[in-house]
Amino acid sequence: MIKPHGAEALTPLFVDSAAQRAELLKEAEQLPQVLVSSATAANAAMLGGGYFTPLTGLMNKADVLSVARSMTTSEGVFFPVPVLNLLNEAADLKQGQRIALLDPNVEGHPVIAIQTVDAVEHLSEADIEEITHAVYGTLDAAHPGVAAFLAQGNMLVSGALEVLNFSYFETEFADTFRTAVQIRAEIAERGWQNVVAFQTRNPMHRAHEELCKMAMQATNADGCIIHMLLGKLKTGDIPADVRDASIREMVEHYFPANSVMVSGYGFDMLYAGPREAVLHAVFRQNMGASHFIIGRDHAGVGDYYGAFDAQGIFDEQVPDDALEIEIFNADHTAYSKKLNQVVMMRDVPDHEFDDFVILSGTRVRELLGQGIAPPPEFSRPEVAQILMDYYQSLDS
Repeated sequence: MIKPHGAEALTPLFVDSAAQRAELLKEAEQLPQVLVSSATAANAAMLGGGYFTPLTGLMNKADVLSVARSMTTSEGVFFPVPVLNLLNEAADLKQGQRIALLDPNVEGHPVIAIQTVDAVEHLSEADIEEITHAVYGTLDAAHPGVAAFLAQGNMLVSGALEVLNFSYFETEFADTFRTAVQIRAEIAERGWQNVVAFQTRNPMHRAHEELCKMAMQATNADGCIIHMLLGKLKTGDIPADVRDASIREMVEHYFPANSVMVSGYGFDMLYAGPREAVLHAVFRQNMGASHFIIGRDHAGVGDYYGAFDAQGIFDEQVPDDALEIEIFNADHTAYSKKLNQVVMMRDVPDHEFDDFVILSGTRVRELLGQGIAPPPEFSRPEVAQILMDYYQSLDS
């Protein structure tokens, strides 16, 4: 199986021992209590599950600025985005201190991790602007990722973590949430060698289904992991439980048995386009996938990124030896009326726009909200029914 990123083995920061976790929770009662952002809680969950291998904690200022500028830490470890604990106020925190990080997304704000403070550093306005522009490619506060980042504060608290739980991801999505450690174990149990990973924050329509099949065939894959984001999204995106149900329905009816693993991970969407695409590749290498599909406008939002910028960054900015996972570059995929099958548009240069079945996201939402299924060339009827039920429930 493919090695984890930058290491011989995963470095999950979750405390496996129930007895040790109990001791740490007792210790946490006496520690300073720090309510962190949703982004920091998600970082803790990802560090806990091994997805951020080879990192062993939250980054300091030198690492953050180095990653923003060159996608490497100050010690030369390749990493595409800063992994932070940013606070609005940290005057009482000191180097060497142990603090309890409280989860903002769970009722009662339980302790998600204990952090041993390495440094407490101020990020200037210029620092914040540099990081924002490097990661998101814009300073526009209307960008949902930028808005979420700027809301976190400018006091940076770095240091090692002992992760005590996986927030709401493990409880609300018990059948779907899996750590990188767990996914590697299942890949090994299934005996898969070549494994294609597909990232999604949306339900999967016919084109996505066929794209996974195309990638599996092209890479001679033993299986495909449909790996959905379970964390915070922007307003209007479909909730994770609805996506989960629709994807499972599609897999059950339209993929060969035992060819697909449906799973999810606990992270908030950054909408950072190219940089986030590289981060997604790191996640998938760490969970054991050998190939990763990067499609049109991967991890994008609005018109902030070019349609294929998320593919170009791997050729233009990611060093050849930075990652072992192979990228499967996909074009826009749609149903061809001429050929009566889903194709990549680049593969059919003789087609005109009207030769494809293409619906805008707005039009699809309108149809579903009216209880009208999109054409079967666009969406499988079983998937459409789940989505229609969801959209109609919003009006009831």
